[in-house]
Amino acid sequence: MRNVFSLVLAVAALVWVGPASAQDDRRPSHCIAIADAAPGIEYLHKASLAPPADPWSVRIRYVAHSMFLIQEAGGLSAVTDYNGFLGSADFVPDVATMNHAHSSHWTAMPDPRIPHVLRGWGDGREASEHFLDLGAMLVRNVPTDIRSPWDDGVEKFGNSIFVFEVAGLCIGHLGHLHHEPDAAQYAALGRIDVLMAAVDGGLTVDLPTMIRIVKRLKSSIVLPMHWFGDGTLQAFLAAMSDEFVIDVRDASSLEVSLRTLPDRPTVVVLRPAFLRADE
Repeated sequence: MRNVFSLVLAVAALVWVGPASAQDDRRPSHCIAIADAAPGIEYLHKASLAPPADPWSVRIRYVAHSMFLIQEAGGLSAVTDYNGFLGSADFVPDVATMNHAHSSHWTAMPDPRIPHVLRGWGDGREASEHFLDLGAMLVRNVPTDIRSPWDDGVEKFGNSIFVFEVAGLCIGHLGHLHHEPDAAQYAALGRIDVLMAAVDGGLTVDLPTMIRIVKRLKSSIVLPMHWFGDGTLQAFLAAMSDEFVIDVRDASSLEVSLRTLPDRPTVVVLRPAFLRADE
């Protein structure tokens, strides 16, 4: 069955022609091309700065707040909601994505050694659009609005949902989301196998809205982020437990591949840990 799915995935990726590819030579998005995730049996985790040994796996590490480190087997890496501090390790990712709703999600002075710094906000009139093809990893964004801190209004395109297409997986980071995506934004996201979702219940969207978003996306793995103490986290887990398996770990990272996605949608709770020089 897995071999059949892999064949379908490969064929769909070849024949799909999306809106972007009709205008330029962009690689088509396989996350939009196929709407269903593949079933699997298990997935492993092991905290390390080294990339995963399995060439078809991705290592995801929860660093802090809404920062995750995503690494593929060849060593290519991306950090989400980069705020300038990853820990004591002198680690330079290939890609850093940022959102500016709060200072904990971006920095005005990113490490100049980072080759690709992707700002998720526009100028208030036009969105910031990204489609970064690095071969082993494709990074794209879906712009969303945020609440304006100045006049209780709306800042157009102030946030981005970033999608990382790597090792056949579609990994989505909702950023500092302030509203439920509309139909066009849901369609632009496509399939999301692994979802990073803010579950604070107030600074981003309220908890019922986030639960509705997560259940609609039906990701195989959901990684809660942006939670302030176990109270907000437990409220989210309790609300998700009717449809999702709850897997609470002491680890800060996991390895996942298309072959090892869980059979049932699962919320995996990772404990944040800054990168250390002795790892």
